[in-house]
Amino acid sequence: MSDTPGAARPEPPAPGPKEGLASESELLARYHETRDPRLREELVRRFLPLARSLALRYAGGGEPSDDLIQVASVGLMGAIDRYEPNRGVPFAGFAGPTILGELRRHFRDRVWTLRVPRGLQEQIRSVEEAITKLGSELERSPTVVEVADRLGLDEDEVLEALEAGDARRTVSLDQPAGGEDTGDAAIGDRVGTADPGFELVEARSAISAGVRVLSDLEREVLRLRFVEDLTQSKIAEQVGYSQMHVSRILRRALERLREASTRTD
Repeated sequence: MSDTPGAARPEPPAPGPKEGLASESELLARYHETRDPRLREELVRRFLPLARSLALRYAGGGEPSDDLIQVASVGLMGAIDRYEPNRGVPFAGFAGPTILGELRRHFRDRVWTLRVPRGLQEQIRSVEEAITKLGSELERSPTVVEVADRLGLDEDEVLEALEAGDARRTVSLDQPAGGEDTGDAAIGDRVGTADPGFELVEARSAISAGVRVLSDLEREVLRLRFVEDLTQSKIAEQVGYSQMHVSRILRRALERLREASTRTD
């Protein structure tokens, strides 16, 4: 059929961007210039396999795979928004650390470091939410009784949830005891260690109580070890025996002293 003379012909649609044919680098460059949400959506679709593969590295740690993929997708979108093509860095090399950083933050902020029963986890969240709401309503920190009344729990259950909530995270022993900017000594510096002096006190007490059951050589070896505080190699040099022989003498002498002490008791 011929067109009606004089009738206006409809304008053909303007050709849109051929996202399906463009390379990822072209899409990234165009998105950096235009911030077109359609280009962003196409980039997310293309790079989603990368985000999924990084997310599944953390599978098996107690978090659902779908949640991990969602977190990785958020990291991917952040990488797309911050990527600058003119710097010459491949997008995968830029996006990988960004996505992994998002996953690590998720585990740091949301995932329990210590194994806590599911019921107690839910109770902790309920108590924390109740404390926040009551604090807003009362304009002060609520008491344990008030939290218990709000949730219909016993006071002991609220206290258990509070204690478990405080203990659910591990802390680095290198962290300053008073916080990062306090200049305090590290927490690990305040952790007690075994004091070898206690063993020496116990051994010396046993020696004084049962020294009469020992031979002259055994008494001399014990004196050099626990009074002079010499090493076994130094003792071996002084008594003319091998270090292994000195070790056997020490072990035998201490066993005889323990037996003598037991009989005395």
